[in-house]
Amino acid sequence: MSVDTFQNLLTPYLTAKLFFTAMILINNPINITKKLAGALFIVGILNSNFAAFAQRPGRVAGNKPASAPKCSGAWTGIITYMRQQNQTNNKRVERVSGRGYDTTDWQMDYNYNARVAVIESPEQNGSSIGKVTINHSMTSTEKVEAVESNSCDRGKTWKDMRGSSTSKTEITASQGGLDANVNVGVNEDGTYAVSVGVPQIKGQVSGSQTSSFSGQCTAKAGKNLTMPGTETSVDGHSLTSDGNNRVDPANPNRISGSYTMNLPGGVAETITWNLQKCGAPLRIIDLKFEDMKFPNWNDWKEVVEQTGTIDGNLVKVKATVLNASGEKKYADLAFKETYKGDKWDGAKPDYPLHDMVSFAVDPGETRDVEMLWNTSGYAWYDDGRPRLVQRVKAEIWEKYKMIDDMTKNIKVAPKPVVLIHGLWASWLTFETWQNIFTTSHSYDWKAFPVGENINKGIINTGREFLSSEQTNSTPDNADAVKKYVQYAQEDRNAWHVDMVAHSVGGVIARYYIQNLMPPNPDDGRPVVEHLVMLGTPNTGSPCADVMDFAFNLTDKSPRVIHDMTTEAMAEFNQRVVSRRGVKFSALAGNPLPTMCKSIVPNDGLVPVPSAIWTIGDHKESSSIHTDLTSTKDFSDFVKPHLAIGPRGDHNPSPDIPGMGWLPRSKRQYGASFAGDNFEESGFGDSVAVDGGQAFARDLHLAPKQSIEIDVPVEAARNFGLTFMADPNISATLLDASGTVVGSNLAGSPESRSWFRSILCNRPTTAGIWKIRLENTGDKESRIVLTTWKDA
Repeated sequence: MSVDTFQNLLTPYLTAKLFFTAMILINNPINITKKLAGALFIVGILNSNFAAFAQRPGRVAGNKPASAPKCSGAWTGIITYMRQQNQTNNKRVERVSGRGYDTTDWQMDYNYNARVAVIESPEQNGSSIGKVTINHSMTSTEKVEAVESNSCDRGKTWKDMRGSSTSKTEITASQGGLDANVNVGVNEDGTYAVSVGVPQIKGQVSGSQTSSFSGQCTAKAGKNLTMPGTETSVDGHSLTSDGNNRVDPANPNRISGSYTMNLPGGVAETITWNLQKCGAPLRIIDLKFEDMKFPNWNDWKEVVEQTGTIDGNLVKVKATVLNASGEKKYADLAFKETYKGDKWDGAKPDYPLHDMVSFAVDPGETRDVEMLWNTSGYAWYDDGRPRLVQRVKAEIWEKYKMIDDMTKNIKVAPKPVVLIHGLWASWLTFETWQNIFTTSHSYDWKAFPVGENINKGIINTGREFLSSEQTNSTPDNADAVKKYVQYAQEDRNAWHVDMVAHSVGGVIARYYIQNLMPPNPDDGRPVVEHLVMLGTPNTGSPCADVMDFAFNLTDKSPRVIHDMTTEAMAEFNQRVVSRRGVKFSALAGNPLPTMCKSIVPNDGLVPVPSAIWTIGDHKESSSIHTDLTSTKDFSDFVKPHLAIGPRGDHNPSPDIPGMGWLPRSKRQYGASFAGDNFEESGFGDSVAVDGGQAFARDLHLAPKQSIEIDVPVEAARNFGLTFMADPNISATLLDASGTVVGSNLAGSPESRSWFRSILCNRPTTAGIWKIRLENTGDKESRIVLTTWKDA
């Protein structure tokens, strides 16, 4: 488009622009020549010399291969042309008076895209023609602000007087079905050049300007002007590659590549091509993948090959089909996962990802055919092996025959795993798990232990063993988990996560899932797809019952002990019953035969029945409670439950059935509920333990110190003692005659349990026994102990 033509179109707009710009300037009129030159510069970038051959459709002869007499040798496929320019001009100029300044911010964005379908000419004589669809946009925005300090009372007082204006110019154009020139020139040495020329199209130019004023001695009203859309023309363009591309001798009938030319003024021109000779008249010319940018549903972005997508995300698979024939085509498109080329499963047949999609495409036109793919499980094979790349194949079927196909790889990384630590711990419980994830799959399997990034959320279940510090309530800890889940989703662009929780972390996770987990995305699946619990006291711990009593006799009981009592957890289970479609799995430790009034397999903190309560998918381990996060239990239980392939068991666990029973003590519960939300009072106060429990001690031992304490024993079926202490403490129980009846020694596996018990499993008579305690360590150690009977 010529400058004169553009000036005629913009005369009303420019006149208004200059008029209102002049009003802004209080004492220093703008140089109108410079402003007009700036406006014409915007127009200038639209004008380029369009080669003569681009002004009319043309046909070029292809190189007909002698080995294929039935093929005309015409190149067919897609050529795209893009022209882009982005410029800014930001400046600040002091006013002549020295009492103010003018600022100008100008930005111009220019985008021109042409997609050329290269098809065989109707004469089928080896020549090609082009059909182009063009989209063009140019936006120029200029913001001007003038500020000057002036006086309206002859210098007695001063204030800032301001004027500002925003001017915007837009040119848009879109047109399809036009003829375009294409040319492919192949040299004897195998090098080739690709040329494209696209024609002029019609568009619209529009403009607007707004202005405002403040602080003037005489008030000035702002103005709003709009120039309605006016028809204009947008010149065509042409570009030829540099001729350095080379035909692949192994596949001389296919060429693809791109070429970019950078011009002055920040202009970049690029052509890309994907062409074929002797191909099917109806064929796939491109295969792309898109996923949604979390948290914006339907915000589709092309998947970057190096980054890939995340297991569980919905992926839009888009196949671009070209009809290079002269007649309308009707066909079907099949999308499959293909194992061809895979080291282990190369002989397996392809597997459909979706039902066939029917489509129609006109002569010389392209059509995008899409399917929505649920990637759940595609980070793994069905046997649990890591799948580092997924091969997706698109096939065109016409009249019951497969006539063309294309395969592309996409990386599907495992879902991020949010890790929730348990009692008297921190995120360091899972410090080694990122390395375990990396060796189990790849560096793309990411661990998110809650609290590692304290700015994203931290839970407090007691920082140190036996600490009586104030800890967070379960709802507060669950709120931190909510923030960390969102952090993991944003960091990995993941719509779904997995979760592994140790100890009371599983109780926190259950509360989060029922009360705080966001509603399911529109794909109908929960945010947390799988919760794996390791030694979670789902019905509490009998040791928490007796130790809660012991703490209350000697000192204030820690909140975390309160919350693990069987009574508190029974009340919790009356309220937290929904799993909201999440799959639950549980691992229980069973190395110890007794614990706190219970002859039951346990891990030193949680009895097996409590860990696996109402959870059908469970397993037992020989690990004590603190070892359930070990590499062994990860390999034996955690990984097999997270590494589930696309045809594995992703079915959710049913909700907890109504309990119908809630234990009552002689006191009223300290916990109260408002709907599904627990109030700050917690899940319960002290628990009265049956069996005549009345003995408790809280003491400290110096390094290498040994003491003996008298322990009253009543007549009973059996007798036991439970204590909490550092692993360096040894305990030996002696009856009234001085005979050793049981021990729990430093350095033994059970010494690393939170709750350490000694059981004398025989009838006892009333008397005084002794407990011998020894600190084998180099630091002072605290010991809290109590007794019980009739296990």
